[in-house]
Amino acid sequence: GKYVMAVLIETSVGDMVVDLYTEERPRACENFVKLCKVKYYNYCIFHNVQRNFTLQTGDPTKTGNGGESIFRRLYGDQARFFDMEKLPKLKHDKMGTVSMVNNGSGMCGSQFFITASEDIDYLDGEHCVFGCVVEGLDVVEKINASYCDDNGRPYKDIRINHTIVLDDPFDDPRGLEVPSRSPSPTAEQLATDRIGADEEIDDEKGMTLEQIEEKVETREAQANAQILEMVGDIPDADVKPPDNVLFVCKLNPVTSDEDLEIIFSRFGPIKCCEVIRDRQSGESLQYAFIEYEKPEHCEEAYFKMDNVLIDDRRIHVDFSQSVSKLRHEQQMQGRRDSEKQDLTVKEKFDKSKQSGSYGLVFDESSSKTSRSERKHRQRSNSPNRQRSDRRRSRSSDRRYESLRRDDRSRDSGRQDRREKDRSSRDRKRGSPSRRSRSRDRSRNDSRSREHRRDRDRYRERRR
Repeated sequence: GKYVMAVLIETSVGDMVVDLYTEERPRACENFVKLCKVKYYNYCIFHNVQRNFTLQTGDPTKTGNGGESIFRRLYGDQARFFDMEKLPKLKHDKMGTVSMVNNGSGMCGSQFFITASEDIDYLDGEHCVFGCVVEGLDVVEKINASYCDDNGRPYKDIRINHTIVLDDPFDDPRGLEVPSRSPSPTAEQLATDRIGADEEIDDEKGMTLEQIEEKVETREAQANAQILEMVGDIPDADVKPPDNVLFVCKLNPVTSDEDLEIIFSRFGPIKCCEVIRDRQSGESLQYAFIEYEKPEHCEEAYFKMDNVLIDDRRIHVDFSQSVSKLRHEQQMQGRRDSEKQDLTVKEKFDKSKQSGSYGLVFDESSSKTSRSERKHRQRSNSPNRQRSDRRRSRSSDRRYESLRRDDRSRDSGRQDRREKDRSSRDRKRGSPSRRSRSRDRSRNDSRSREHRRDRDRYRERRR
């Protein structure tokens, strides 16, 4: 078809030139050119960017549900949309193809999209192709590469700042008001909940190379601190090492704690000086930590003691970066708090035991007795009350003894009846038990006779 270099679109990321298919799509091209001529597209954003697919714009409401054709201004609300032109067939076969958006009922308004890829043939016949981008495909690529949310809205607004009609092959219809210049944007047009199109998001702009390097190092340190916190090496990612502790290394193995303390104490009072040693052998690991009472004393020692000769060794001094002591102190504090809580619970339990009540351990009211309870205890400890309690206990003891006697007599009666039954059964059967008893009796008689005989013989011999 015939190409007409018609419109220049100036966006916040660059300029594009669009050629129109005026012979194949006269209605759509007239609508687009006249909307550009009345500055309808000024400050519209690309509200839907689908990477490697389409870049959609042309809706002043920024929602994707608005927009209207130029014919509404001429003929009223019934002409908000116009019928989509389908013949002759034009394809979405190249990157930069420009199409009017079908509103779902085969009609078009003001919204259009630019394809960001080639051969998107399943859009053919669904939307109205009316032009293509012939200059500024790099701008199309920039918009296509923008970062978007799940709905396809770029996090940083990309706006159409201005539209310039280079060649208008259509006469202006009667009643069309064309502004002499581009109108100033309204507050509603510039309002956004995203990063503004003119807003700078380059954090490193205006910074020196040293400042940029320092910023990068700070970010890396924060990332490393978070990793150390996750693996449990430090208690908190935001923890800072103490500013009153020096780290001393490259020591001679013979250097002791007392030697270092004497040398470094000239800068100020020292709270702790410790040479780190091997746990098993006790030999020096040739580094130490020195803790001052005040940070200024620590700073002075840092500047004056680095590279000093001690015991024939050039030592190195730096501020300590270790937080293990802080972690140990936090652990000890947690243990002390738990022990204190355990002691508090034990005290409450002891009080509840002393009060003689059986309330819960954590029940505060269990350790507090009411006035009526105290009076009841006083009455129970009176002499009259004690006498009546003793009488009750005696009567209960007598009742218990009588019951025990009845039980014993009842048991003895049952035993007698069992013996009688057994003896009667033995008589009837001629039981072996009776024979065994007579046999035992005869044996005993013979033994007694022998015993008497032996006794008599012994007496006779004595005589």
